[in-house]
This record gives sequence, structure tokens and C-alpha cells, in this order.
Amino acid sequence: MSTPTPTPTPTSSSAPDPTSAALQQTLAAEHAAVFVYGALGGQTSQSRTPALYAAVTAAYTVHRTRRDELTARIRAAGAEPVAAEPGYQLPADLGSTAAVTARGRSLEEAAAATYAYLVASSTGETRGWAVAALIDAAVRGLGFGAAPDRLPGL
Repeated sequence: MSTPTPTPTPTSSSAPDPTSAALQQTLAAEHAAVFVYGALGGQTSQSRTPALYAAVTAAYTVHRTRRDELTARIRAAGAEPVAAEPGYQLPADLGSTAAVTARGRSLEEAAAATYAYLVASSTGETRGWAVAALIDAAVRGLGFGAAPDRLPGL
């Protein structure tokens, strides 16, 4: 999966609003997360690995909800939300519990980085929402085996 990398936005008067650009970038990352978690769900078993199945299912649901919330926020601001790519690159081998767990961890670490960028690019209610999403991604990453970090996403 190609995860958008946070980049500084130019500040000239003709440049897009930094919050709008960050919202679009965050939406693009959520499109990718929903796609990849959907594929990961197909690699888990509720009977064989119930904890992993539950973690992947919960993550899919959260990222799908965030994608929809971002779409609504962007539309409410009068912009057209970025569309999902036709597909995203998946690792060649997702046939093991360890591979699915590692992919979940990397997705949440990428989500934390993307939400940290949105936090830095926004103010007010949007920033508060992004902070909550950043914290949630960091905590969810712990469930997939990520190391605790004092400044997740940075």
C-alpha cells in the first residue's frame, strides 16, 4: 500500500488551505487503510485466530467510519473529496498470523503519522478530532505489537 507521506504545504496566497490539503491527504490514507484491512480480513479466521480476527475487523470498521467522516468534512467545506485508488499494493505473503499482524501494525503506524500531520495542519474542532484519531491509531497499533512511543506519529 502506498501511504501518503506528510509534506509541507506552500503558504502562498494561491496555495490551497493547509487544513484542506491535510484533510484530503488523510482521506487518501484512509481509503488505503480500508482497502488493505479488507484484504487482511480475508486472511483471518474467527475460529482459528479470534483475537486477530476481532482486531482486524475493529480496525476495518474504525477506518471505514473515519473515511466517511473525512468525506463529509471535506464536502461540508465545499471541496470534492479525493477518490480512492483503483487498488493498493499488498504484501506478497499474508498467509500467516505474523504477516497479518505486522501489516496491521504498519497500517496503524502510518495512520498515526497521517493524523499527526492533520493535527499540525489544523485548528479548533478539526484538530481535536485529529488528536483523538491519532491517539486511537497509536493505541490500536499497540494491539498489533507496535512499541509504545511518547510522540506517536512523529
